[in-house]
Amino acid sequence: MIEVKNITKSFDGKTILHDVSATFYTGKTNLIIGQSGSGKTVLMKSIVGLVTPEQGEILYDGRDFLKMDSRQVKDLRKEIGMLFQGSALFDSETVLGNVMFPLMMFTSMTQGEMLDRARFCLERVNLQGAENKYPSEISGGMQKRVAIARAIALNPKYLFCDEPNSGLDPRTSILIDELLHDITHEYNITTIINTHDMNSVLGIGENIVFINKGRREWIGDKKRIFTTTNEALNDFVFATRLFQQVKDYIISEGHTNPPHDTD
Repeated sequence: MIEVKNITKSFDGKTILHDVSATFYTGKTNLIIGQSGSGKTVLMKSIVGLVTPEQGEILYDGRDFLKMDSRQVKDLRKEIGMLFQGSALFDSETVLGNVMFPLMMFTSMTQGEMLDRARFCLERVNLQGAENKYPSEISGGMQKRVAIARAIALNPKYLFCDEPNSGLDPRTSILIDELLHDITHEYNITTIINTHDMNSVLGIGENIVFINKGRREWIGDKKRIFTTTNEALNDFVFATRLFQQVKDYIISEGHTNPPHDTD
């Protein structure tokens, strides 16, 4: 479990996060949602230590990340898996080499042990036949699955995903969501996903944190999101959902223009 308590963060005198508190649960897919510029990305960067808040606490199973020394931070990072928006694979490395990279960096495994672990992770994401291919030789969805395999290679306790469905078609997005959901439950990981994809929210949103103008305005799950009385959340949910439906229609039908009323 990760607890964020009263986090405030500013840049150049402008406050981006205002006294934000939230709990992200182990064994659940925890989603951070909000409009562009809402502060959700800064919140995730604060949790993983890419930016440092001016005040507050970030507790990893009771351990205050902001009070750790460099050795403690290094040890904690071994427990964290990261899935970046653009997959961030090494073009010069094979699929297998990409998954082995964190094992080479952070473990004392033998070559054989690393190979076994990397192949196990690739099998878990259904890519056991692609280990000798390079990123440029596989699809965007397969690249995401390689990135997931690499993110779980160290058997992390905490998994952070930044817009994991960015650039993917709707069907592939659903597959990635289901894979992240299954891995989270199977390995009992605290998974935090930063997204604006309402299909993800409605599909795997077990604990949803809505950030609006730098403030935490709502927490709930996918079942409660349509009954909320929060106006900002309603605006975000229905505007985003309508846009996604139109986008999906255009892609599926091959239209260049969105559907319109003819009455």
